[in-house]
Amino acid sequence: MRQIQTNINYRHMLEKLPLHKALRIIFVLITVSIYGCNNSNNSNRTSSYTTTVTTTTIKKNLPLVVATTSVLCDLTKQIAGKTINLNCLTSPSINPKVYQPTPADQQAINQAKLIIFNGYNLEPRLEKFIISSKNKAPKLPVAKIAVPTPLMITRNGKKVADPYVWHNAKNAAKMVDVISINLAREIPENANLYQSNTKKIKKQLSELDSWIKTRIESIPPKKRTLVTTHDEMAYYVRAYGLKLAGTLRFISPREQTSDTKVKLLAKSLGKTQVPTIFAQPTISPELIKSVAKEARVNISQRQLFTESLGVPGSGADTYQKMMTANTRTILEGLGGTYLIFEK
Repeated sequence: MRQIQTNINYRHMLEKLPLHKALRIIFVLITVSIYGCNNSNNSNRTSSYTTTVTTTTIKKNLPLVVATTSVLCDLTKQIAGKTINLNCLTSPSINPKVYQPTPADQQAINQAKLIIFNGYNLEPRLEKFIISSKNKAPKLPVAKIAVPTPLMITRNGKKVADPYVWHNAKNAAKMVDVISINLAREIPENANLYQSNTKKIKKQLSELDSWIKTRIESIPPKKRTLVTTHDEMAYYVRAYGLKLAGTLRFISPREQTSDTKVKLLAKSLGKTQVPTIFAQPTISPELIKSVAKEARVNISQRQLFTESLGVPGSGADTYQKMMTANTRTILEGLGGTYLIFEK
């Protein structure tokens, strides 16, 4: 009865007000009413509610595009800007090789208008779900389309495709083309924008490619060898005139230190004549330190970003920044001359 009386009072009041003020009050009342309902029903679901509002309010009515890795997400974002609702399934801190898709990921894949993934078994669990999804939207293995003849590596005694094709800037430009063409095909109303952005990005990548080659040439020829625990830099060294030494690549993360092992690795490392090695901090750090000390070489204090982009604030949170940061790290470690890349 009280609710009915309240409604009658509001109606009587609104009838006496000018139209524009009445409409403003109606909007406020509706907003308060909706908030009250949501607040009472979702008190234990704040996180889910916030996510829903962010997706539907900020990017309302935009086509959903899913990308599996930070590299693909960044390239897609540079091409499409704010014309799509872009769902990035893995963050820079996550290795896509071991990532297990969540129910939310699966739902996004099933609803997407375009699904972008690397291919070449970079994200095996995500790729498996994407291929098996009944969603009829295009499913693009971007690296596989862009680089149909990949470098081959040995895994468990078998030759397999090296999936880290983006470490060559020319390959990244081809990936940009693949993404752009398919965005334009699925969202034709924005085709001109995508084409314009693609042209700008490819110009930047061409300049970046030339800059890397010139900078690597500043390293003394005898020092142009990359010794690292990383296993993802083959495209980089092939494209930019370096050698990749396998001295540290097969050390396991928890490998134990022994005098015999240290001396053996140090002897192999000495043959490379490099002043610096590039090691992941998670790969047997004590063994790496012992080997470096025995061989009288430095361990780079800067990180190589090989599996993904860096997190925001790392100086490697876009594709162009990541390639620039990696090149700087290599130059400073091997005695080259670093000059800032002018975009």
